[in-house]
Formats: sequence, structure tokens, C-alpha cells
Amino acid sequence: MTATTPIRWGILGPGSIAQSFAGGVADSRTGKLVAIGARNPAKPGLAESFPGARILDGYDALLADPDVDAVYISIPHPGHAQWAIKAAEAGKHVLCEKPLALTAFEADAMMHAARKAGTFLGEAFMYRLHPQTLKLVELIRSGVIGEIRMIKSSFGFAMPRFMPEHRLYANDLAGGGILDVGGYPVSMVRLIAGAAAGKPFAEPDKVVGTAHLGQSGVDEWASALLHFPGGIVAEVSCSISLNQDNVLRILGTKGRIEVPDFWFAGGNRDVGLGQIDVIASDGTRETISVNEKRHVYSFEVDAAGEAIRAGRQEFAWPGMAWAESLGTLRVLDRWRAAAGLEYEIEKAQQRTNTISGRPLRFGGTAIAKRTIPGLSKPASVVALGFEDFRTFSSGSILLDAFFEAGGNLFDTGYVYGAGYTEKLLGEWLKNRGVRAQSVIIAKGAHSPLCYPDVIGKQLDQSLDRLQTDHVDVYFMHRDNPDVPVGEFVDAMDREVKAGCIRGPFGGSNWTMERMDEAIAYAERTGKQKPGALSNNFSLAEMLEPIWAGCVTSSTDAWKAWLTSRQMPNFAWSSQGRGFFTDRAGRDKHDNEELVRVWYSERNFGRRDRAIELAARLSKSPIHIALAYVLAQPFPSIPLIGPRTLDELDDSLLALDITLSPADLEWLDGGSLRAA
Repeated sequence: MTATTPIRWGILGPGSIAQSFAGGVADSRTGKLVAIGARNPAKPGLAESFPGARILDGYDALLADPDVDAVYISIPHPGHAQWAIKAAEAGKHVLCEKPLALTAFEADAMMHAARKAGTFLGEAFMYRLHPQTLKLVELIRSGVIGEIRMIKSSFGFAMPRFMPEHRLYANDLAGGGILDVGGYPVSMVRLIAGAAAGKPFAEPDKVVGTAHLGQSGVDEWASALLHFPGGIVAEVSCSISLNQDNVLRILGTKGRIEVPDFWFAGGNRDVGLGQIDVIASDGTRETISVNEKRHVYSFEVDAAGEAIRAGRQEFAWPGMAWAESLGTLRVLDRWRAAAGLEYEIEKAQQRTNTISGRPLRFGGTAIAKRTIPGLSKPASVVALGFEDFRTFSSGSILLDAFFEAGGNLFDTGYVYGAGYTEKLLGEWLKNRGVRAQSVIIAKGAHSPLCYPDVIGKQLDQSLDRLQTDHVDVYFMHRDNPDVPVGEFVDAMDREVKAGCIRGPFGGSNWTMERMDEAIAYAERTGKQKPGALSNNFSLAEMLEPIWAGCVTSSTDAWKAWLTSRQMPNFAWSSQGRGFFTDRAGRDKHDNEELVRVWYSERNFGRRDRAIELAARLSKSPIHIALAYVLAQPFPSIPLIGPRTLDELDDSLLALDITLSPADLEWLDGGSLRAA
């Protein structure tokens, strides 16, 4: 594609905003509208609304069209992620109407697909590319109203009445104001707070919000407060059942700026001249207009076109780059969570397919499987932890991707997410129908409730949350040395005999001495022996516990014990919690945990050698750290905790590294050098 080649646009979903976008394409310097993908191609008026464009039968037909370079997605919110991912997989560039997705987690999956495909993905907040926005930023940076203290912004209108059939009130179409128009004031206040700090945008450090949920469960009017580092406070509000004044107000120490209807630059879907009022402290007013007469949508068409021609995958500033789209959606996520707004379409009952709209795929081989002593079925060589997710729609994205890659080993705990982690996994296993193929690690008896009589009670609750009658691996989450070890063995053995544990059990954060004592007790009494451990194990040795009661097995004595007993260890913090990334370094002391837990010259020597080997293998040091754990001469199963699909893919890059015993000794500090 040359610098003058027109971008051939296709529109996916021919609604009213698509017609406005078509007008922008017609007035652009870079684009040409060539096709429309319609679910009902025979609908009267399509040809007249989109003159010169071929009307194709369905969205898939548009993505398959070789004469379409880029796709503008203007269907209702719930379809954005699915069709943007499919478009990227088809090699099409994507400009997607706001909100980019229902959540930041969905948007991240869209970006992951675009990154892999090498395609452009942009969020169509067209106001960001209108010249008025750049002029507004220039005024803020000039100090014309002094230091910014507060920002107030609203986008609210009143529908004629409650209309359950309309998309704005439809729960299954993610209706309501927060997603439909709340992103405008949120993205704008983040832009202004950033401009005041000399940055492209700013992230709030506090978000509080509320909303009125109407008859259909969507937000009909809502408000939120954002606090930014440096002291700027922003008030934002939106509504679909309430008229608001829709004026952006920026309050400074020397005056204020007011901008009416900034999303249309004070105009409409065709032309916005751009009007900015600067009011000094004494009340004098100056009106500034960029006097722009081009079609308001032509600016985002050209900004997307220029990015595509240049081979960029996201908008240049002041357009919405990926980081800014994610940041805005994270604010909307927090706003919705505070208001208790979760759409029915986000819950397990209706989320039966993956984020791409397809059924879950079986048979992945990117993650190999291995036999673990005591387990009746093979388990993936790494286990997935997912404690950070609080909704099914967010967590299922990662769970699906892990399973499709070949992963089937899942790490949970009674206390994780106050029980939600187990509930999420249970919903996912049932929804996807993969309990029989999966291996569940459960944990209980965390301090302070670290007693034998707690094990059965908590396991009953865990099984209820997990929607299963057994777990495959069980660990006591902590030890209580004040209790005879035999009582713990007896309690876990009872659950084995009851069929609630159908594989190995053992201790997480148990000492070598207590494990030896527990094994000896079981051998004397004919009980099932503890057959697994879940202690910290890493190339970097944990110098002191990260959390109270934690135990590391990275010492030489532990390695010898694990090897002699061939004891499986499910290793947590297997990559040193950032020690093998650029967050750590001999001259970096800003992270208290890294310094306290990992900083020693011996560990830095290991880190140096990991960096050296990574460079030779064209990998990253964290890949070497994970490969080190996998290559141990005893069953060593790392627990990984990626939060995004990119992080998951990055972890999997370690799986094709084969380290020899000589490599392990060299990395650990021995005399042999890696080949």
C-alpha cells in the first residue's frame, strides 16, 4: 500500500451512525466506501443511503471480500469484540464505534487479535480527531486559565419514554448511558487531566460512581467522580432518560473554559465549527472557533487511513491509542461495578461461546501434558491461576484461551477472591462442558482457620462453588505447627475416602520437616500419604516470606529433598514476581517487595546468567526463569497468573526451551557453562 492508495472501506452494520460515517468517507482524503455488510441486504433504502457501495449478504461476506481493506463496525455494543476479532483474523483493519468493547478485558482481546494479525484497530471517538480537540489541549497547556482544579462534563438526553424494544433500554444489547455515552466525558476528562500534566492522557487514582438502574436493568442516569494524581477532580454524568446541559467545563485558578456538545464540536453529525469559550476570573469572555467546515467524521477516517498507510496499528495522538481506550474502559468498568450493573449477556448462562463468537476448541497442543504421580489423567505442564477476575465475561476470556492452547490444570483456593475464583471456574467448567478433561487444584485451611476440622467444611463449600463432586489435587494452604501433623493427614485422608479428593494431597507452604513427619505418620497408620507440595520455587531464591507463613523450596537442601522423594511441587511465584524483568536491578530500589524478598548478590548472579542465556536464545529472562522451573529433576509444575492474552502467550514462549542439567547448574551458580 502506497502513501496515496485509497483505503477501501466496508461498513459492518448499516445503521444511522454508519450513514454519517459514509459521509465522512466521502469527504475524506484517504478513503473510499466500497461495500456494506448487512444482515438484511434487501432492506429498502440501503442503496440510496450508501450510494456506490456494493450491498453484501451478511458480515462474513464483508470480511471475505478481497476488495475491502478496512472495516468500520457500527453494530450494537455486544458484537464489537466478536466481529473486530474476526475482522483481524481475516486481515482487515478495523475502526470500531465506541465503546470499543463492553469491558477493558474484551478490548484487550481485540487488541491481542490485531497485534497478532498486524492490523490496525481504532476506537471511533471521532471528536478526538476534530481540530477543536487539539485547540482545546493547546489552551490548557498555554495556562490561559491557570492550573486546572476541576473538570465537569455531561452527556445526557431524554428518550420520549421507556421503550423496552429500543437498543438503549435493551439489557441484551448492553443499553444504558454509561456504555453508550459515558465514554465521551470520561475520555475527555482523562485527556484534559493529561494535558494539564504535560501528558497525552492521565489515569485516575480514584473512581467512585453510581447509577439509577431502570425497569430493564440498564442505567438510565448515572454519575461518577474521578480523582487524578496532582489533585484534579472530575465530575462526569450521562443519561438516556434525562436531559442535561452537555457542556464541558474546565475550571482553573485563573478562569474556566466551556465547550458545548464537544463530541460534535458544537454542531451535528455533518459539520461542527468548533466553539470554545474562555471565561476569565473577572467574567470577561472570549469565544474561539476553529471554524472547521469539513464533515466531522472525515477527520477520523483520515487519521485511520494515515495510520494504515504508515503500517501503524493504532491511532496517533490525539486519537484514541490502545492504552487510552483501555484506560477509559477500565473507568467505565469501575463505574459499572460501583453501580452493580452487569448485563445478562455477560453472565455464564448466555456466554456459551468464546470471545470470538465460536464454540470452545479442543485438542490444542501449544501447552504439553505430563503424568503427575497420583493423578489419573494427564495434566498440562503449567497450571493457570486467575485470582484477579471478578466477572464471568472477563475471566472466561483467559480460561478459554488457556484451554484452547492445551491447558487443563487450574489453580484455585477457598480464600481466593473471597470465594469468587472457585465460583468462576465452576461456572466456566459447567458452561463449557469440560469438567471431565480438567484438573482442579483446591486449597483450604488458610490461616487463621488452619485446623483439621476446617478442611472438610471448607472443601464442601469449594465443591459447591466449583459445581463438582471432587477436586483432583488438594493442599492445606498453610500449616499450623501447634497441631499434631497426624490430625491433618487424618482429615485429608477422610476426604479421599469420601471421594472428594481423587488425587494427591499435601501442604502449601509446609516445611520439609513437617512433610517428612506427615509421610511417616501416614505410612505407620495406613493412610494416604501426602503426595504433593505447593511451595515457592524459582530460579531466584526467596530470602524472606512474601506473606506471613510462606515457605520457599528453592534452597539446595530442598532441591535435594524434592529430587530424592520425586515429590511433585506446584510452584507459586515461579518467575520471581518481576525479579527477572526490568522492574528489578542493582540500581533499582523503588519496589519494596522486590528489594526485601529477592535482592541478594547470588540472586542477581542468577539473573545475570538468565539475561545472558535469554539473549543467546532470542528469549526473555522470564522465559529462562520459567523454563528453569519446568526442567527440574523432580515433577515441577509452575503456577502462572497471566492477566491478559498477551501475557499468556508470552508465558508459553518458555515451553519450547529445553535446559540440560548443565544449564540448570550454570544458571544456579555452578561452574558449568550453558551450551
